[in-house]
Amino acid sequence: MGLKADYNKIVKPALQQELQLTNSLATPKLIKIVVNVGLGEALTDHRVLERVGEQLMVITGQKPLITRAKTSIAAFKLRAGDKIGLKVTLRGRRMYDFFEKLVKLVLPRVRDFRGVSRSGFDGQGNYNLGIAEQIVFPEIEYAKVDKVRGIQITIVTTATTPEAGLKLLEKMGMPFTK
Repeated sequence: MGLKADYNKIVKPALQQELQLTNSLATPKLIKIVVNVGLGEALTDHRVLERVGEQLMVITGQKPLITRAKTSIAAFKLRAGDKIGLKVTLRGRRMYDFFEKLVKLVLPRVRDFRGVSRSGFDGQGNYNLGIAEQIVFPEIEYAKVDKVRGIQITIVTTATTPEAGLKLLEKMGMPFTK
């Protein structure tokens, strides 16, 4: 049984009762997960986008989109339109599979892991999480990694408050610090 079935059978009724919602459609749920890698070194080494893109594809199961600079910054020798990162937006089944893998496999492999911070919520109930090393994902072969890079993960929910988002992610198994 997958995480989506668990959400519908266990998490959704519990959340509805805990948040005292009369309409089941108002119950918070996951919309999408965005996995982002910033690559400042792509300005000098153009092959880094290909190498990290392959790693991101293996991690998420989806081809990444190249992100470009919106504005020019002279101090960083950056021009608007330069390729500076990669992102993947996961929805549906891939989103639930990635979330389950993140909670059960990846986060416990992080060095000195004691839980994720509760302060990663924005004002709307979405959660941001940074992972310092991409090698904590089980699909990545350490021998093929040229440089250890960080990954930014944004979990977008329908929750309207950080408290509702926190309860949703707790019920879905996200290991928060006490």
